[in-house]
Amino acid sequence: MRVPMTAGNWKMNTTIREATDLVSEMRPLLDQIENIDKVICPPFISLAAVKELIRGSSIKLGAQNVYFEEEGAYTGEISPLMLADLCEFIIIGHSERRQYFNETGELVNKKILAVLRAGLKPILCIGERLEENEAGKTEEILAEQLRLSLAGVDYPRSLIIAYEPVWAIGTGKAANSKQTNETIGFIRCKIAKLYSDEIAQNMRILYGGSINADNIAEFVQQPEIDGALVGGASLKATEFVSIVKQTSQIKGR
Repeated sequence: MRVPMTAGNWKMNTTIREATDLVSEMRPLLDQIENIDKVICPPFISLAAVKELIRGSSIKLGAQNVYFEEEGAYTGEISPLMLADLCEFIIIGHSERRQYFNETGELVNKKILAVLRAGLKPILCIGERLEENEAGKTEEILAEQLRLSLAGVDYPRSLIIAYEPVWAIGTGKAANSKQTNETIGFIRCKIAKLYSDEIAQNMRILYGGSINADNIAEFVQQPEIDGALVGGASLKATEFVSIVKQTSQIKGR
């Protein structure tokens, strides 16, 4: 049985003080919600402070990015080994990284492999652009992203996938829940072909893209959707708690 998950991607928002204030407001409310994995992904600068604040709580910690080398002359980068003592999850291949920083499928693959070697859990983001969706190429694009991202990954049991149609991220335009369920079902079928039915059925696949407290229920009511990767709404304590609570009520066992 797949444990539902809600992960908050704070992106390039919050100072250390703002991050700790937000976590302090969220923690007692999130700790009351059971049968769901709750993950927050603040900026790198706040990981250590947030880790101390959530110590002993039910909240888990993730980072928003990583480099694929363990160490070396890579000014400004953060390696998996640096993150291993701080967090459990790493977001990889987010569409903003692909769009603004020209991250290719091959680079995403290197990061996935490095994160798995370090014992961390990757949240792999995949998704099509609007023009690709309108051209009927969604499945073709997703299949290629999976093929490139997972090359050489032999045993992806700790992997989580987040389906994030690029045209729905930060636009306020969420995808249709039934179509999203079908698309995530397609992703699960591709994982089964790449690995096995067992791995596919146990792999958590989240939806991300303009998720908020008002629309989360219609998505997590769908059988293939195991939760959400939440952007802007995760910066509002009451809204993020509501998203987590609704997901737990619908998907929690």
